[in-house]
Amino acid sequence: MLLQVSDLTKSYGITPILSRITFQIQERERVGLVGVNGAGKSTLLQMIAGVISPDSGTVYKAKETRIGYLAQNSGLQSDRTIIEEMREVFRDLIDTEQELRQLEVAISDPQLQQNEKRYEETLARYAARSEYFRTEGGFEMDTRIKSVLHGMGFGQFDQATVISTLSGGQRTRLALARMLLQAPDLLMLDEPTNHLDIETLTWLEGYLRSYNGSLLVVSHDRYFLDALATSIIEIERHAAKRYTGNYSRYIELKAAEYESQLKMFEKQQDEIAKLEQFIQKNIARASTTKRAQSRRKALDKMERLDKPLGELKKAYFSFEIDRPTGKDVLNADSLSVAFEGSSTPLFRNVSFRLERGETVALVGPNGIGKSTLLKALIDQQQLAEGTYRWGTHVKLGFYDQEQATLTGTKSVLEEVWSAFPSLEESRIRTVLGNFLFSGDDVQKSVSSLSGGEKARVALTKLMLDRANVLILDEPTNHLDLFSKEVLEAALLDYDGTLLFISHDRYFLNKMAERIVELTPDGCQHFLGNYDDMIEKKLEREELAAQASAASASTTKSKQSAVVEPAAPTSYEADKQAKRDERNRQRKQEQLEGEIARLEEEISALELELTDPAVFNDYVRIQTIQGDVETKKAELSAVYEQWEALVG
Repeated sequence: MLLQVSDLTKSYGITPILSRITFQIQERERVGLVGVNGAGKSTLLQMIAGVISPDSGTVYKAKETRIGYLAQNSGLQSDRTIIEEMREVFRDLIDTEQELRQLEVAISDPQLQQNEKRYEETLARYAARSEYFRTEGGFEMDTRIKSVLHGMGFGQFDQATVISTLSGGQRTRLALARMLLQAPDLLMLDEPTNHLDIETLTWLEGYLRSYNGSLLVVSHDRYFLDALATSIIEIERHAAKRYTGNYSRYIELKAAEYESQLKMFEKQQDEIAKLEQFIQKNIARASTTKRAQSRRKALDKMERLDKPLGELKKAYFSFEIDRPTGKDVLNADSLSVAFEGSSTPLFRNVSFRLERGETVALVGPNGIGKSTLLKALIDQQQLAEGTYRWGTHVKLGFYDQEQATLTGTKSVLEEVWSAFPSLEESRIRTVLGNFLFSGDDVQKSVSSLSGGEKARVALTKLMLDRANVLILDEPTNHLDLFSKEVLEAALLDYDGTLLFISHDRYFLNKMAERIVELTPDGCQHFLGNYDDMIEKKLEREELAAQASAASASTTKSKQSAVVEPAAPTSYEADKQAKRDERNRQRKQEQLEGEIARLEEEISALELELTDPAVFNDYVRIQTIQGDVETKKAELSAVYEQWEALVG
């Protein structure tokens, strides 16, 4: 056990945030921490990290356990260069390396060699420090730095760049890179995926899967949680509950748990109603009064179940249009954008079309110009080259990920009402209520809102706009998991045309019918969603490898006059490697299916133990507990096979 949290409680004034939070984290666990915005996830991480103190409760960590904590949007503040800051993580190893160089000079000194005792002491010191340098990873230090910087999107950066000159998003990514190099025993990350593009996200997932320490991650990225988490801790109504498995498994378990609790509650209510009816009919009769009194005593002793609370209140909205567009919505031809003072365009030769009812995603690495392209299409950015033409009856609605259109000094009510002054106040309040702004919430100033709340204000305005073409720039960025699901449902029912940017792969998979990938020299088009795009790219790579191998083979046969026995080509080796990888993936999927089955069976047995009908059946309880232990042993064995396969 690395960490134990016991009965943590935190309130701000009279408002409770967390109540009696208790859980443990074992070695090499990957724990996802989920809950709605404002549930207290970040507060919990801060208490564990010692940034703030709980009102009550304790945080116990094992001796010598190192905890690393990276807060949300915490950009690295430093006047050092990128490479200086990264090497500072290994200060102890760098000092050891300098000491070794000094010891090497001393060992070669003839005067020291004449003093046998001092010479032997120096040799012993050199041997000890060399061993320390080797075991602590001194020889891999520069390789690790290079690998992490490349993975986090700094591979092409000049490493002499001063950190203070970087953008906020770049400094946040660099702070994460530094934390990964520190490699604490327990790594706590608060929304680490916010400023990462898909390529960096994919690399980070792979890195964290093989991470030697434990992870506690707050994230609203469902794809990330599905790929990484082995258990989920949900913060809801100030309390914490743990579920085994990834995010999708947590959703299934939670739904099944609610259904089971509701059935047990309804069953008990039926039983209570029957008892009360019997008592009412028979209490006054002399012949049955004793039986009625006995039933009354049983009813009084009954431990009554609370009705399960079910889901929290969710935002509710839908996007409607006043009139449809024509069939052709947008025709963009050879678009190019260059910033003022720069001779090199950000991108060029970008051409694509939109037709009525399409849902198209725009993807590409950070800095490629996706947001700039959207702004060019709505006349907020000047084009260097190219033309675009919107179709007939097009009414545009734009969602800006930076929410630059919101006025910080206005209240929530004023912000929305000023955009739609013809609407009645009651209508505005009703719509804001659908977006979870009720009562005094509508009088909050926009500047005091959280990122998620600002996003909901922007979506309120977008919904009231009734546009038939929506252009969305990272619409899920600040939304919690539940709000994302509501947004997806609203967009899936939308009758208009949708063009959006997103790094949320789950959102891309659910929404995209077609993907346009932006590159510096144009764009690539893929039918389908994110997974379809990845599959198509792999097919292209395989075809390119086959063509390259065939070309090399032809060239070799022309150059060689002597026919020799065919040796395995790199292409064949590559094909075998791919076959091996597919076999490994199939085996991994089988094991993961087995893990899911065993976890489901264990959950079902543990749920059976909560059945009131089992409470007094000692033999049945023993049998169930024996089955649970057996299946847990099986689960442990399968997990070992899975870890050996992915490790």
